[in-house]
Amino acid sequence: METLDTRSLLERARSGDADAFCELCRTLETRLLRQAMSLCGNASAAEDLAQETLIEAWKCLRRYNGRCQFFTWLCAILLNLYRKMLRKERSLPKLTFSTLEQDDSENRAVADPEPSPDEVVQRREQAVLVHQCIRALPQKHQDVIYLRFYADDSLEGIAAALGCSLGTVKSRLFHALEKLRGMNALEERLVTAKRTLEPYETLF
Repeated sequence: METLDTRSLLERARSGDADAFCELCRTLETRLLRQAMSLCGNASAAEDLAQETLIEAWKCLRRYNGRCQFFTWLCAILLNLYRKMLRKERSLPKLTFSTLEQDDSENRAVADPEPSPDEVVQRREQAVLVHQCIRALPQKHQDVIYLRFYADDSLEGIAAALGCSLGTVKSRLFHALEKLRGMNALEERLVTAKRTLEPYETLF
């Protein structure tokens, strides 16, 4: 839910108060940059994408109707701009997972402050597998996965941000998760098989 301060800043910003919009953005810029980094995998490109997102948000701020969290609305703009960037470049950037791994380590700092080297490698492999699987999904399924598990909004908020019905979001999320389960299981079996064969590679 939006805080009272956030709602106040939004109201002022929508009435044309640029200072209020800048103040609002300062409270969200770190989260937005993290989302851009998870998409781009490149710090410079992520900064440009986040900046373009805020500029676009300011231009069309009056369209924000409050039916979803403001940050979710920003993430929807971020996704649209990212797709335009990919169409323009006609190539997918290499993904890095340092940002997501940092988020995970922060969340587990109390329970597991010193993961073992094997655990670090395993987590990195799992992150790579998950992101490869997500990339293989249709765009409409990627969007709901991203907004649900990375932007962390409700299904109702996602529906409002994407301009579709709640039932559509539920259906897309269900099918996306089913596909991810199947792909992830296959990828894990391939990784296990590779590890099993590694000691014997010199024999071939």
